[in-house]
Amino acid sequence: MGIQELSHNRALVVVAGVYTLLIGVAVAIFPLFNDWHPLVATLVVDCVTTAIIFALSCAVHNGSLYDAYWSTAPILIAWGFAVRGTDVPGLRVALVLICVAIWGLRLTSNWARNWPGFQHEDWRYTQMKEDTGLPWWAINLTVVHVFPTLQVWTACIGLYAALTLGTNKMSVLDAVAVALIIGGATIELIADAQLRAHRTASTSPCRTGLWSLSRHPNYFGELCAWWGMWCFGVAGHPSAWWWTLVGPVTMTILLRSASVPMMDKRSVQRRPGYDVLMRELPAILPIGRQIFRRH
Repeated sequence: MGIQELSHNRALVVVAGVYTLLIGVAVAIFPLFNDWHPLVATLVVDCVTTAIIFALSCAVHNGSLYDAYWSTAPILIAWGFAVRGTDVPGLRVALVLICVAIWGLRLTSNWARNWPGFQHEDWRYTQMKEDTGLPWWAINLTVVHVFPTLQVWTACIGLYAALTLGTNKMSVLDAVAVALIIGGATIELIADAQLRAHRTASTSPCRTGLWSLSRHPNYFGELCAWWGMWCFGVAGHPSAWWWTLVGPVTMTILLRSASVPMMDKRSVQRRPGYDVLMRELPAILPIGRQIFRRH
């Protein structure tokens, strides 16, 4: 039996084994870089584990093996920053690690639930191959693996300020950060459940629940989480507010300028009436039809 023929559950067992390997490698080699700057050390380890999963994805000829990396890497990156921190309030460390874990594990579980198995590869990877004319391995290396790894690491810079430099005493901003991350994860959970329920009954665009307020409420929840991580950094090390902005700002630009257009283009082709919905609802911000509607 080829790996593409594995059942959903067996395929997930393979994926779990791969990520267990990656975690083991990360934990084993991170101490080798104790003398390195924490940002550089986490980036190097991140790139090593990315190289491993890239090689394995080539072996199974499926870039979607990397998909869960987006939501699991921040958990390990946060851990790496935390072990390098000194004099950071223990409550802040605990809150950051717990919030990031809740967000990451929820997103990972949603991917695992929806991913059919190795017979399926994310349609966006195929689309990019067709649009660029580049060979599969080149798309798999650059767009599927390297770019997301660098983007997620960049978006985690706020966690460095919170967990390594964050010696400032606890403040209201820590509570805001918790609310944004947990609130964002909750919004994603609700939006994903509503969309899943809708798609079992209809091929038309979803216009109920959170999906009546924006075209991509799940992306709004995602951005809430990333901005929450930045808030933790500002709470712990206020002077870092300006240079840590690179994290949530680049993530916002990525989702708004790349992810949303790709999803909208596909939905217009596959879901009758989606072009009308695009004129009536904002892309991400859940401000609703009455405010946004174009006449």
